[in-house]
Amino acid sequence: MRLLCLARRLYNPRRLASKHIIGSIAPQPPSLFAPKPELKRHFFGAFRQPFVRTCHTTPAKPPFFSSGNSTCYEIINFDNYVDTLREKSQLDVSQFVGIIQKANDFGSGDEAMLFLDECCVKPNKDLVFLVIWELRDQWKLAYLLFKWGEKCKCLEENTWCLMIWILGNHGKFSTAWSLIRDLLQMSTNIQEAVLVMIDRYAAANNAGKAIQTFQIMEKFSMSPDQRILLTFLNTLCKHGFIEEAEEFMFINKKLFPLEIDGFNIILNGWCNIMVDVFEAKRIWREMSKCCIEPNGTSYTHMISCFSKVRNLFDSLRLYDEMQKRGWVPSLEVYNSLIYVLTCENCVKEALKILDKVKHIGLRPDSSTYNLMIRPLCESSKLGEARSILALMEEDNISPTIETYHAFLAGASLEGTIEVLNSMKRAEVGPNRDTFLLILDSFLKLKQPENALKIWAEMKQYEVVPQSAHYSLLVGGLVESRLFSQARELYSEMKSGGILDDPGLLKFLELPTGPRGQRDVRDPKHTKKGKPSKHPVHRVIRSEKGRR
Repeated sequence: MRLLCLARRLYNPRRLASKHIIGSIAPQPPSLFAPKPELKRHFFGAFRQPFVRTCHTTPAKPPFFSSGNSTCYEIINFDNYVDTLREKSQLDVSQFVGIIQKANDFGSGDEAMLFLDECCVKPNKDLVFLVIWELRDQWKLAYLLFKWGEKCKCLEENTWCLMIWILGNHGKFSTAWSLIRDLLQMSTNIQEAVLVMIDRYAAANNAGKAIQTFQIMEKFSMSPDQRILLTFLNTLCKHGFIEEAEEFMFINKKLFPLEIDGFNIILNGWCNIMVDVFEAKRIWREMSKCCIEPNGTSYTHMISCFSKVRNLFDSLRLYDEMQKRGWVPSLEVYNSLIYVLTCENCVKEALKILDKVKHIGLRPDSSTYNLMIRPLCESSKLGEARSILALMEEDNISPTIETYHAFLAGASLEGTIEVLNSMKRAEVGPNRDTFLLILDSFLKLKQPENALKIWAEMKQYEVVPQSAHYSLLVGGLVESRLFSQARELYSEMKSGGILDDPGLLKFLELPTGPRGQRDVRDPKHTKKGKPSKHPVHRVIRSEKGRR
């Protein structure tokens, strides 16, 4: 209640709609991690932006808060299954992967299958699954091994689902459907396989096909139950099709009665995936219209949403209401409150929430402390962020890679090197995402020289640059008009055998003129090897005038 009174004093509708209290914080004394005032919140800022289903060269941002009980309706988690198999088996997967790579040299599938038969490797279900997982980026080799495992009768249901998942990743849906038909002929339950297909259609931005796949389940003698429906809705929401999931739920309410679990999945989509407060409030009202009372999960999602948009007043109001209705707040709720209190310059109150979490028997995790460190680093309060880091280590909680990434936001070149060395000593990186983050930071600060210095440092940390690194740096160098360095990096990428990123196609013909103008005989403006007539252009007109 005392926190709610504090929120009322801090509450200002105009302020919440525009600027946050964090903007008026007094500057900190300069230090080794001295931030640059012109740095925008480009790394953690995406946390408050709408979900976009596009590819970027910058690393994906980890979610600040979990998605509640929606994980109960996930499809097969192949990562966890792979970890389980690796723990219980001592299989030499890498050696067998090398053998499969050699099979790629044969001209026909029969020859490749014969080669595998004679490779003196005794297959089993676990080995076949793990090797297919290692080959998930090379679907043809994975499919070859899958057919060989089928021939040797070394396939289990999860292996079929994994192969369908890989084929869906590469857009080979017709081949994936052929595997589902094979499962039908074997009188095998294909519910999980169809759910994997739905997931891959949604991941491929094809919600219509995903919905059609769910609707034809009855043709396969399957009557979807409530769990299947909730898994389907959760899959659509996870990939950003929340409106489609909501519409489907209401249209089919006669077949599947409206329940709190379905509403919570939609609410989780608006609160934690899209982070749309307006739509989240609308769903909250729809629940009331349908005479469905919110439960603890509902309050958890709403508090998470309000905290992500830094609405302290409504976060604490719902927290107070949640307790009055008898719902026990989870660690996720307290993490949300800790984050929004820290963002609103109420660090003392956030520490009191942390003490309360310990007092009631909940154990804070690394995300609890990271949710204090991140906003403090973003607001240049590095001294307070280091004190939270020290408190984290006192509680025997090791910093994660996200902890160090927070300290990288706005750090100088010297400070960046210091953080990288700390990560290496703690054996939590740095990894490829770390350097994507640093390069993106320096390029947005218009400091390409520091980006090139960090590029040279990557080798010291045994990080091999990939296409995303080249694409990011080449693009930044071109924007800074450092064309010679950009061409050199592009040539290095090509000589290293790295495949072209689609975003690099525009750098195939870099400007060559004294002012960055393209030559008239640019291949983009030629026809059958002869110069074509240039479109009207201001630079061309000025040259004609001079002639």
